[in-house]
Amino acid sequence: MQNVLPKFKRPIQGIDEPRTEVSHWEKAMDAYDAKDFRMALIETINYMNPEILWGKETNGDISIVRGQGSAEIQVEIANETFSVKAPFLKVTDTTNKVALFRKVAEVNFNPLTLAQIHLKDYTLWFEYTMPISLCQPYKVYDVLHEICVYADDYDDEFVEKYKADFYKEANVQPLAGEEAEQVWQQISDILSDYKNYSAYFKEKRWDAFQWDITVISILKIVNMPYVHGTLRTKLQEYVHNMFNGNIDFQHRVDKGTNFMQKLCAMTREDFMNDIYHADAFISLKWRSSDQILQECVKNWEGYVTKYVNDGDNFSLSYYLQYNFLYMLYNYNVEENHKNAIYDVLESVSGLEPHVAVPKLLATYDGFLTGNTKAVKTGNKGLFSKLFG
Repeated sequence: MQNVLPKFKRPIQGIDEPRTEVSHWEKAMDAYDAKDFRMALIETINYMNPEILWGKETNGDISIVRGQGSAEIQVEIANETFSVKAPFLKVTDTTNKVALFRKVAEVNFNPLTLAQIHLKDYTLWFEYTMPISLCQPYKVYDVLHEICVYADDYDDEFVEKYKADFYKEANVQPLAGEEAEQVWQQISDILSDYKNYSAYFKEKRWDAFQWDITVISILKIVNMPYVHGTLRTKLQEYVHNMFNGNIDFQHRVDKGTNFMQKLCAMTREDFMNDIYHADAFISLKWRSSDQILQECVKNWEGYVTKYVNDGDNFSLSYYLQYNFLYMLYNYNVEENHKNAIYDVLESVSGLEPHVAVPKLLATYDGFLTGNTKAVKTGNKGLFSKLFG
């Protein structure tokens, strides 16, 4: 097998995929500092998803109902209060109630930190209410993010495990025609690359790179905005496990390899059952800004410098690939940041590591200096120091 980097093709655009606009966050913080709490709340919502309030009258009471995958998020803004509710699941005669309620009690302690799940008339609801004066942007963001993440994640799991029913049918749009073909081709290419590279690393006895190609493959799939349902839940579980340093490294490699083998054995129909466009209130990823991403990239600096000093282009090229993909997995980045990553990953597809490294380092340096727009013209950070 030729020693070149795996292929990458950017995902097609998701429908109604929330787009972050950092300027709204700055307005929200300024409004809160000026004690204009209502405006701070409105701008925080605009930051999460500018489309939510488009065309809405915001001077009086505001009512918002919008899907988040298979969940429904209900927001009420009155003169004195801000409340969020999410009808979650229906409890039926066939539901394993004891096991379900035990799990709900566990979730209310952890991972939930603000919202709680309540049972009302055989329906489970996520709920949180607070005075407008306490609507600090970080707190508003955290409670909406928390409810959106766990309402959308747990419903599929609880329906499958405890025989609960969905509160309502999700407003989804299956991929069709050319879209479906494009997505399936991308997934097929990812799985094909995985099998080829995994076999190559096994032959070379490069066990550490089995971790790299597993993580890269999983991240490529889970970063597609139309991957939902139990498929996304399992992919997220393995992302968490693969990056969990408290788990023995070889155990992570073995578990990841087994999971990838299961993915490779899945049929097109198996995949497409959980691939569709769905409404989104906010992105399930964490908020970002130039400064947040800059701090993230600074954490890579030790390994990057080591690999550069060792002349280890192979390790460096894989390290930067999976870290860029992991950044997209963790953060709801602005379009210029997303495109900077997509551009470089596409540009190094199929290149030998020593040819790919300068391109990857240029983008890395753009994030490190907070100037991704200057990547193509060349900036004056670590990249220029190393390559003149």
